[in-house]
Amino acid sequence: MTLAQPEPGGPLPQPSTPQRGGLATTACMETLQVGYLHAVAAASGCSLAQPFPDNGIDWHVSHGAPGHTVDDEVTIKVQLKCTYQTAPRPPGPTFAFTLDNDHLVKLARTPVAVHKILVVMLVPRTREDWLRAGHDRLELRHCCYWINLAGHPVTGRRRTTVRIPTARIFDDRALCEIMTRVGAGGRP
Repeated sequence: MTLAQPEPGGPLPQPSTPQRGGLATTACMETLQVGYLHAVAAASGCSLAQPFPDNGIDWHVSHGAPGHTVDDEVTIKVQLKCTYQTAPRPPGPTFAFTLDNDHLVKLARTPVAVHKILVVMLVPRTREDWLRAGHDRLELRHCCYWINLAGHPVTGRRRTTVRIPTARIFDDRALCEIMTRVGAGGRP
């Protein structure tokens, strides 16, 4: 009978939490929300374009469908924001989110030729909790919510708090419904 011999230098280390890169958390949050937007656009059959340089709008999302009456392809502008300061599954019909007034003015302008929406992603505080993968799914945690701020007033001296509806989850169905309304000449 042969006995297993220990590895030279001691036992093998036990699996542990992977060492993550040193990129700033806010930069990682930006990357995560872009991944979320890409997944929603792919499931919706939309194309994405990133304006360069970014002038306060992160993405242009376009949707072509035979049912559109204003054009065969319609576009909306999307501003992405991400925060861990609001807990997931916020209670109540809305949650508060604060924007710099200059940014709010850009998003609230009306009338416009191309409609704009704000998409706010709520994420867990720690990066280890942002993503779960399995053989049958990839989960990005937690959720994005959207709002059209057209006509929203500036109320603060430098920043204004807006209320984001918790019923407006930003997913593929919501994006298709937004594009259908815009394609019929309406607002998001």
